[in-house]
Amino acid sequence: MTTPREKEIYKVTIVGAVANFALIVFKFAAGILGHSAAMIADAVHSLSDFFTDVVVVAFVRISNKPKDRDHNYGHGKFETLATLIIGLALIVVGVGIAANGILQIVKVARGETLESPGAIAFAAALISIAIKEILYRYTAKKGREVRSDAVIANAWHHRSDAFSSIATAVGIGGAVILGSKWAVLDPIAALLVSVFIVKMAISLMKSALDELLEKSLPEETKREIYEIIKSVDGVKMPHNVHTRKIGNYIAIEMHIMMPGTTPLAVAHRIASDTENRLKDRFGSETHVTVHMEPLN
Repeated sequence: MTTPREKEIYKVTIVGAVANFALIVFKFAAGILGHSAAMIADAVHSLSDFFTDVVVVAFVRISNKPKDRDHNYGHGKFETLATLIIGLALIVVGVGIAANGILQIVKVARGETLESPGAIAFAAALISIAIKEILYRYTAKKGREVRSDAVIANAWHHRSDAFSSIATAVGIGGAVILGSKWAVLDPIAALLVSVFIVKMAISLMKSALDELLEKSLPEETKREIYEIIKSVDGVKMPHNVHTRKIGNYIAIEMHIMMPGTTPLAVAHRIASDTENRLKDRFGSETHVTVHMEPLN
């Protein structure tokens, strides 16, 4: 059964996919008709956006599957894997755009003349900037609401496309206004776009790899967890607190101390209170493990 969270992720991703498909067709047409390498590179970037939309839909469906015998902690890390794939796709796109831009610049350095891009390519870049920035804001907002790193990563893919279109617009606009002698601005813009894309990809991949490699939560989050644990009546000396992220929720494991004479029912209530307070703060799906030790 599809959950409300899953439905929201599908909705925002499908909206992005439809917009990306329309931009792909428009940009490729504008790049070919306008003789613009930067616009064709921008179209390829939009094509990668479309493929990542497909990746998000496929992996979110898997990540929302309930816990089972083979996946006691659920399937949340499939969403993290989707983020990693998006990052890899961005790197491939960025390197490809850079290679093409460098080849064009080398041609100019050798004395060859590049064909000046047309106004249609410039118009396409401006339209792309507006559409992709709207998609970024919409997707990022939904990603925060449903607490999905994959959707937020996809939002940044939209914004990287918007920034690439800005660089494209500057390069194409300069070449159109200044004439064929400055047509080299078009591949230079494409090269600048590639740098931004690769930088964004590395940032996304680092975040995903940290999660896959079980990196602890940030220090400020861990301090907050300690304060919540210590606020529970009956809890003494919390220690060995371990944290990690599993998809869109977190896992917290800890040792707490209490008098050895504490009745089992009371000890269980204290442990349950600790678990519930952490779930109230970090979400009902938070995995909490409490190990109790006697003070004497």
